[in-house]
Amino acid sequence: MIQTPTEVPSGSFVKVASGHRIHYHEAGEGPVVLWVHGSGPGGSGWSNFQGNYEVLAAAGFRCIVPDLLGYGYSDKPPDAHYSLDFLTQGIVDFTTALGLEEFHLIGNSLGGALCIKLAIEQPQRVISMVLMAPGGLEERDVYMGMRGIRSMLRAIFAPGGINGDSMRRVFSKQLHDPSLLSDALIEQRLRIARTQPQAVFSTSSVPNQAAELGKITCPVLGLWGEGDQFCPISGADTLEAGIAQIRMIRFADCGHWVMVEYGEEFNRLVAAFLRESL
Repeated sequence: MIQTPTEVPSGSFVKVASGHRIHYHEAGEGPVVLWVHGSGPGGSGWSNFQGNYEVLAAAGFRCIVPDLLGYGYSDKPPDAHYSLDFLTQGIVDFTTALGLEEFHLIGNSLGGALCIKLAIEQPQRVISMVLMAPGGLEERDVYMGMRGIRSMLRAIFAPGGINGDSMRRVFSKQLHDPSLLSDALIEQRLRIARTQPQAVFSTSSVPNQAAELGKITCPVLGLWGEGDQFCPISGADTLEAGIAQIRMIRFADCGHWVMVEYGEEFNRLVAAFLRESL
């Protein structure tokens, strides 16, 4: 079972160029590793990577874990259009505010799509990249057909709003083994979800970036669970076909959260990959 408090621990805030505040956690010293979390109700950087970033910090990296705009404790402007462009610009502004010139990227799901976009548009800043089941590799209708995505949208847009039961149904589909979910994790996500305007999800748009993958020049480690119900495993083949410098690993008996279900192996693989990329 995932052991977690019912509230995300408080980190730090920085105001970015747009005037919005972005919340983040930080640990360690050394080369910068920027961790970019996925979507979903109640999402935050700490919720996604609580079992990973401090391990990498202890291995000699400066790990920075922001909450995207609309998520965690970051600002959630109700009138924003939460497109991939908007979220990526928020992270670009975040790195500028912290004075980060170059960094390694780690991203899953929506965060993986954001990392891909950033590596394509600003390749000089991205040393290497770890992608866990990134979005943005299929057309929208493919994702809308995924069982996990359908469950998530039903929960978010239900007339009475999201609740503990619907939250558990969504996140039981994130994992191959739903018994890993604790009541505390569900409560933590629910508390943040209740602060998120529906615009975070109703205006979300992630374009298919598959045709642009050849522009990625940095080394990439790709990780994907074969039982993923949110981003189809066919995306692993797309990454392999499109990126010149990639090592792709598929995990049996694993859902959408490789970093949770295979936490120790994930931490070991990523630490070794980052060292090789220096």
